[in-house]
Amino acid sequence: GGSCCGTPPRTVRRALSFTMAAAAGSAADAPVSGRREMYPAMEPFNSGMLKVSDVHSIYYEESGNKAGKPAVFVHGGPGGGTSGTERGFFDPAKYRIVLIDQRGCGKSTPHAEIEGNTTWDLVSDIEAVRKHLGIEKWLVFGGSWGSTLSITYAITHPEAVTELVLRGIFLLRRKELEWFYQEGASFVYPDAWETYLEAIPEEERGDMMAAYHKRLTSDDPKVQMDAARAWSVWEGMTSKLIPQGGFSDKYAADDFALAFARIENTFFVNGGWFESETWHFDNIDKIRGKFPIVIVQGRYDMVCPMTTAWELKKALGDDCEFHLIKDAGHSAGEPGIQAALLDATDKFASL
Repeated sequence: GGSCCGTPPRTVRRALSFTMAAAAGSAADAPVSGRREMYPAMEPFNSGMLKVSDVHSIYYEESGNKAGKPAVFVHGGPGGGTSGTERGFFDPAKYRIVLIDQRGCGKSTPHAEIEGNTTWDLVSDIEAVRKHLGIEKWLVFGGSWGSTLSITYAITHPEAVTELVLRGIFLLRRKELEWFYQEGASFVYPDAWETYLEAIPEEERGDMMAAYHKRLTSDDPKVQMDAARAWSVWEGMTSKLIPQGGFSDKYAADDFALAFARIENTFFVNGGWFESETWHFDNIDKIRGKFPIVIVQGRYDMVCPMTTAWELKKALGDDCEFHLIKDAGHSAGEPGIQAALLDATDKFASL
């Protein structure tokens, strides 16, 4: 006893020095990943609403350098929207930065609308904005659901893509969805899981996504809102390696939660309207070797576990630059993830 505060016993010291030596083995094994500040989020020089269907109008904006390299930020969720801070992933002196709020969220209207809101609608919306702005090709940047949509867009319109910068890879397969919404992440966050679980009666818990769908499409606005908040906060509570006070507050806010939960859940119960679970892998040749692809993945991502990023990396082979951030969870704001994403956009800025 007594060694807890003083010098560790010799065997422990030896083990510690061995571990430290192993950890110091290479720069890649540094105790923490890189740290970088975001660029200042400049005000847009152009913004507007584009009518994309009889029902939907989507918000888009441009900031940075009018004559710069075009890049489009593809947000997560689906249903997450943008806040403007995302502009900071790009050097405003070098990039013409385009942000789009996908159907039904952010500043797009009508809010939280799931009618006429599918993956394929969103792919055609990105293309509609590109043409509307007279952009020939652009860098496509997206994380989480944004990675799904970015890859799907790139497979569908490879001629419009200069580079892909992806984070927290998610391909909407049933096993990925069930890990987060049925059983898996629940083993690591049993405390946060309780609130998500309590919103659903015990007899319906065999399929949590279906049970939530019933409530999120209820005729009663209060039933919708209660379910939306529980669904949304679960993701907010599990997105960072070290949960930060206040981070999940955004997820609990009524406007955000309703669009986020209704749209996410509808996409997920429909499997993203992909014709098969392996659609992205079946079509990988459309993007492999066509343009540079960077993947940034947090080792401890609970929302989109690394297995999907790893499978994608293997499918892309040498045509992909893979950054595993060992001290990060899911969020793009994790310090190591943020730094790697900024490094990627800096690298491509002059290409």
